[in-house]
Amino acid sequence: MIKLKSLPNPPQAALQKAGWDWALGTDTAPYVVNDMVIVTEQQAENYYEAAGTLYDMLIEAGQHAIDHNLFREMGIPENLIELIKFSWSDDRQIHLYGRFDLAGGFNDEPVKLIEFNADTATCIPETAVVQWAHLRMNGMDESKQFNTLFESLVGQFVYLKEENSDLTPSMLFSAMRGYPEDDTNVAVLMEAAKEAGFDVEFAYIDDVEFSNGEGIFYQEPEHGHFVRFDFWFKLVPWEHIGGGEPELAAMLTEIVKNRKAVVLNPAYTLLFQSKYILKILWDLYPYHPLLLQTEREVLPHKKSVSKVLLGREGANVVIHDESGAVLETAAGEYNEQSRIYQEYVALPTDAGGHTYQAGVFYAGEACALGFRRGGKILDNTAQFVGHVVD
Repeated sequence: MIKLKSLPNPPQAALQKAGWDWALGTDTAPYVVNDMVIVTEQQAENYYEAAGTLYDMLIEAGQHAIDHNLFREMGIPENLIELIKFSWSDDRQIHLYGRFDLAGGFNDEPVKLIEFNADTATCIPETAVVQWAHLRMNGMDESKQFNTLFESLVGQFVYLKEENSDLTPSMLFSAMRGYPEDDTNVAVLMEAAKEAGFDVEFAYIDDVEFSNGEGIFYQEPEHGHFVRFDFWFKLVPWEHIGGGEPELAAMLTEIVKNRKAVVLNPAYTLLFQSKYILKILWDLYPYHPLLLQTEREVLPHKKSVSKVLLGREGANVVIHDESGAVLETAAGEYNEQSRIYQEYVALPTDAGGHTYQAGVFYAGEACALGFRRGGKILDNTAQFVGHVVD
């Protein structure tokens, strides 16, 4: 059973006082609840260790996917394969951050990997800023939280700058128009990049100009000048670019190969983003304590969850009983995609019957914990709940 601690002062005032109004994006406010999940030092340590071990295993699985040419099975657009291989083999193409979604960790239940959001993971402002401010607002010490996400992101940007010292530390950040939550996530990343010594600018993706021979540009509104950036961070899924913007996929391949820009997160993160990686992990590490059995067909005699290979936010997830019959399903727009079937695991619950899924951020190392709570299938209506180490 998950135990909660209700803190009297909500974090909004602390964020406003710190001048971090941008962390209160229109989407994060209803999200912020006064409850905090109570975790022990040992539980926090278990999550930290699980994420570190899983990341190493994912590197092995990614290499296996490339060596055995499993791109089609993984649902990866063919026009991104060259860039995936190139970025994988170039150590300067750094994976900035990702988020593990984990089950277990309470009542002696083992921690289990549900999936890894490697390419465009969100929940950054809630995890890095909001739950920290919530703690401070209630007179508690920040050591009472497993949360160095912001500092770790700064460290990753510093590392990126050092590894790419032949390039100018100028970074353009982009998101898709009409998703305020994405804007807020990007705002935190921009703050971290700025602190690491990057010149930063923001533009929605439809305002970014791409030139095969020259690189990535933003037309600044004041004088209409085109400014070139050596780094581009896009909160736009790679599979959307490969599937929906083939010309852009071809241009980005040339731009990265010709060292005209570094694109983040790198294209190889699509290997981790595809849920098929969960099957590869199971094939490489069968019965590993951190993994759930994952196959291409319904699991015989086991309750299972089927997921489309490149779905987002719980869309099109289906829970099946032991005979494969459908128990519960989530709507979504990805139904035409292939599926994997993962052994079902019950998520921990609180006294009110809400389910909780741990999110552990990985930015060079495991660096922060937060929880999402909701019903049987956690979708984009799930709330964010911070934690306190007690």
